[in-house]
Amino acid sequence: MRTSELHKVERAPRGKGQLREGLRYVAGRPDLIWPIALVGFVGTFGFNFPIWLTAFSEEVFHVGAGTYGFLNTLMAAGSLVGALAAARRGSTRLRMLVIAAAVFGVLEIAAALSPAFWMFALLLVPIGMIGLTVNVTANSAVQMATDPAMRGRVMSLYMMVFAGGTPIGAPLLGWVTDTYGARVGFATGGVISLAAAGVIGLVLARVGGLKMAFGWRHGHPQVRFVARERLATAA
Repeated sequence: MRTSELHKVERAPRGKGQLREGLRYVAGRPDLIWPIALVGFVGTFGFNFPIWLTAFSEEVFHVGAGTYGFLNTLMAAGSLVGALAAARRGSTRLRMLVIAAAVFGVLEIAAALSPAFWMFALLLVPIGMIGLTVNVTANSAVQMATDPAMRGRVMSLYMMVFAGGTPIGAPLLGWVTDTYGARVGFATGGVISLAAAGVIGLVLARVGGLKMAFGWRHGHPQVRFVARERLATAA
């Protein structure tokens, strides 16, 4: 650690109303509340892998406990790759968070529809990688955008929403999986994650004064967000 780059920050004194103050602080910051809302949806509905992997192992592919452990190992390997990739990034952007959440949802839908066991198993690696990317990117974005005096309260809210949402969504997704099957249950989590990424991405673009633009690049269609002023000038 380079001690010359360390800066002492005075801790906020304890007092009444700090929880309400933290909630008001987050509510007034779109760059905080919407990433927290996004990871809330993803964590609540997209991270119920113990339910889905068990259901796929028993009901869809009819494999044993050893293969179930192998599926978890594949996800862990993907998470490790995601952690190493996250460590190499020098900056965190909300655009990356939204894109990663959307890709996460698409991969879950693809895995739910996989006809073969090995296709399903191989998709678990990028699912683990992108899932950890969503977690790390949101965590970093929220921490870096928060004032040091409010960071503890904001991060406690973040962890409550992200980690506390899964036990809430698990009974609902478990019921869907039991009633309609493992594929429908897994796909439901992916659809909700994808929809949340799309809606919150549009909200963040609107808050940031961005607009969706369509164009062509090297003969291929391209969709991107640009500033409204820039778009008006080009028109």
